[in-house]
Amino acid sequence: MSIGFVVANVGVFLLGLLLGQDALRLDYGNITGPVRLEQGGDVAGVATGEYYRLGTAAFLHAGVLHLVLNMVALASLGPALEAALGRLRFAALYVLSALGGSVTAFLLAPADTLSVGASGAIFGLFGAYYVVVRRMGGSTGSIVGLLAVNLVITFALPFIDWRAHLGGLVTGTVLAAALAYLPRSPRRGLLQALACAAVAGLLVVLAVLRRGALGG
Repeated sequence: MSIGFVVANVGVFLLGLLLGQDALRLDYGNITGPVRLEQGGDVAGVATGEYYRLGTAAFLHAGVLHLVLNMVALASLGPALEAALGRLRFAALYVLSALGGSVTAFLLAPADTLSVGASGAIFGLFGAYYVVVRRMGGSTGSIVGLLAVNLVITFALPFIDWRAHLGGLVTGTVLAAALAYLPRSPRRGLLQALACAAVAGLLVVLAVLRRGALGG
């Protein structure tokens, strides 16, 4: 599943190159203009009811380097987390972390913000990796160091949307804690599914409330 997300991100990027920038404009907005790199989507577009942008933004990237950095992180962290959590739980973690990053950017960014990238999901994986390794009794020093470096970069570079990074991080950490620390019982799978549904529901409610606040 983790490699599938890599393939999906790369495939969307290559499709954009193949079809040309006009095709990307139709789906997303003026991606060739000033771009705040990461999640969020076109805040103005979401405010008019185009909620799909909160999801599609996580599969669009502002250049080759942007794509490569995110996919290297996904390919590095993804397989280990997928092995620990299982395919479906990992997929839920990735998708909801991406959505958490998008919704946080939508909540906090100026209404004309335009931003793309999978980094909300990637930061969610950072947080989840820490939780899972700690739950298994392993050493968390390396992931803490990697996360610290990425947070410094997040706040040091003005063209990176820190809101999406933090939103993805918080979402992934909270969800991973629910998945990893729920007690083993015959109902554990159901409780994990309910935890995922609760996170998804909260994010949907927050997006709808933000749209209302913007007059949508």
